[in-house]
Amino acid sequence: MKQGVLLSVLASALFACLYYYATVLHPLSGEQIFAWRIVLGLPALALVITRARRWREVRWVLRHWPGNWRYFALLLLAAALVGVQLWIFVWAPLHQMALDVSLGYFLLPLMMVLVGRVIYKDRLSRMQWIAVALAGLGVLHELLRVGSVSWATAVVVIGYPPYFMLRRHLRLGSLASLWFDLSFLFLPACWLLFVQDTQMWGVFADEPRLFWQVPVLGLISSVALVSYLSASRQLPLALFGILGYVEPVLLFWVAYLLLNEPMSASQWWTYIPIWIAISLMALEGLINMWRPGPPVPPPKV
Repeated sequence: MKQGVLLSVLASALFACLYYYATVLHPLSGEQIFAWRIVLGLPALALVITRARRWREVRWVLRHWPGNWRYFALLLLAAALVGVQLWIFVWAPLHQMALDVSLGYFLLPLMMVLVGRVIYKDRLSRMQWIAVALAGLGVLHELLRVGSVSWATAVVVIGYPPYFMLRRHLRLGSLASLWFDLSFLFLPACWLLFVQDTQMWGVFADEPRLFWQVPVLGLISSVALVSYLSASRQLPLALFGILGYVEPVLLFWVAYLLLNEPMSASQWWTYIPIWIAISLMALEGLINMWRPGPPVPPPKV
């Protein structure tokens, strides 16, 4: 379990590093950085699937989708939804919207709780209701402060739940699902890099450092992905979910301290109730994880 915890924290730290690293790749645009992540990430994922011996699930889908175009369309939609998230993750730090996206990642677990309640009729605990109410206070404060929630925040909060719902509906494992996501995005990414942008290699010629910095981008992204997937297989679901709160915290401090995004005094009152809500969710997860299960009845003689 200790190795799983370390891998989960490493993945969060590397994703936060990637958040900052996008700014190092100037003059590449957010779209170009996104495309390079896809092009370099797909081969790395193939190696992970090979090592995990999980190609069987991929082959099953490839055999059955020619006669099931609805399933194919849902796979394509899932890829489009996650593609938007992968794009905005590297676009936001380049356009002074990293804090807005980090706020979206703070709100996402709470939105998933609401989706579970409304769509899947999950029962919420008292602490979860309190957490949702506190997050609502933070959002209400932001509405009163500026009149709206940032579109970048809304893209994360509203865009991820349909993706996770689609993955649940398609009944694919995380590796197979991610393989089809990146596979569908691979050709558009190649088009962005080598067809739409005819000056790509000219930019590399003008900035020779990109010849090693772009592969480092792929390395960071791939190691983060492998660490995340490995942790998900090694840890209990409750602990893995709790450790998932580490990433938005790191994203916030990267945006605030390293990217120097402005934060007004009144803006803290948007974040503080949401941070308390996230802390309550994490606390409840820890309590449930440590709570002893029901006693095991003695064996019948």
